[in-house]
Amino acid sequence: MKYNIILASNSPRRRELLAGLDVDYEVRVLKDIDETYPDSLPVAEIPTYISREKAAAYTIADNELLLTADTVVVLGNEVMGKPVDDADAKRMLRELSGKTHQVITGVCLTTTKKQHSFSVTTDVTFKELTDDEIDYYVSNYHPLDKAGAYGIQEWIGYIGVTSLQGSYFNVMGLPVQRIYEALADFE
Repeated sequence: MKYNIILASNSPRRRELLAGLDVDYEVRVLKDIDETYPDSLPVAEIPTYISREKAAAYTIADNELLLTADTVVVLGNEVMGKPVDDADAKRMLRELSGKTHQVITGVCLTTTKKQHSFSVTTDVTFKELTDDEIDYYVSNYHPLDKAGAYGIQEWIGYIGVTSLQGSYFNVMGLPVQRIYEALADFE
């Protein structure tokens, strides 16, 4: 690749997933990037919009390619971001229990000459979770840094996810197969 890849994310999961593509990259994170979006924006467009807004906050060199991403969990028409506390995490998991929801990740690849953004959607179905299972997960895994209050690669995913249609890695926070294809187009 002719660009130095910059991953604009603090997420250890995104770092791990990008590393799995066997590409060299560095992490560069700016603090306090605005992640708000217009209320009129269709739910499916929110993560792509935020990923572009994140990209706009960075200054990059001619030889750099910036990768920004944002993941949301959507149940019906409700966007579930990161929970504010344990009670909020438990509320989210109760709402997801026994239902199918969408995980949408928006990705933006930016150079000084070109920008390409896209989103990937995965349908995830949970079994009916008991209060004890929800309490155990929140108490032991503290999912306050995860959209929808869960990590599919953690205990709750092992015992709770009954069906998945789409990219597993998208649910973890980075649709690496699509990113691989998009990076190839930048060469």
